Amino acid sequence: MTFKTAAAAIVIALFAAACSNSPYGEKQTVGTVGGAAIGGLLGSQFGDGTGQLIATGAGVLIGGLIGSEVGRTMDEQDEMRANQAVVEAHEAPLGETIVWNNPDSGHAGTVTPVRDGTSSSGLYCREFQQTITVGGRTETAYGTACRQPDGTWKIVE
Repeated sequence: MTFKTAAAAIVIALFAAACSNSPYGEKQTVGTVGGAAIGGLLGSQFGDGTGQLIATGAGVLIGGLIGSEVGRTMDEQDEMRANQAVVEAHEAPLGETIVWNNPDSGHAGTVTPVRDGTSSSGLYCREFQQTITVGGRTETAYGTACRQPDGTWKIVE
């Protein structure tokens, strides 16, 4: 499967979540969409032809279900602590793991910058590995963020 096909699966998941009048909270919706996107990308790495399409679809479904549960159970303090870890990781040396935890909820996570690079438009970018542990279940995700001309960071992948 090409990157375009995987990206199409992610876009469909994003539009489906954005268009629904979901009775679920915003955190759960964001978790569902993020999980679906990551699951779709992971699923697209297996097989070829129809088998790859099935793996991508299964990845979207499973990732969405897991992401929904993680998003549903994270509270505002969890998000604040996780976001602070991401901010710290933007300037941390490669390989240094930034740890966050919320003793009130028992939720925790890590953010580790793993690679630096430059985007096609010349922006400084970093690839990150992130873990989140909620209810004893740990999920891992990878992503890339690029520093914008105004100094802010934007997730690009």
